[in-house]
Amino acid sequence: MTTGAANRTDTTPSTIERAYQLARSGAARDANALKRMLKAEGCRAVDALLSPRSIRGHLEAICAATYAGAEPTL
Repeated sequence: MTTGAANRTDTTPSTIERAYQLARSGAARDANALKRMLKAEGCRAVDALLSPRSIRGHLEAICAATYAGAEPTL
């Protein structure tokens, strides 16, 4: 019998996966908003998992490209 991620039966995304889902959805203005949303959903270790510069930078770029809360300026 094996254990671990290869034998997972649930479909709950990891905190990082969920951060990318939220970023792509256009619901978050920036990484700080993502953190608040993840914490509100009950994700754990959000600050530690999103602190690496490469992850945070990538999420910031996705949020900037997809954020739907701001009206475009002409």
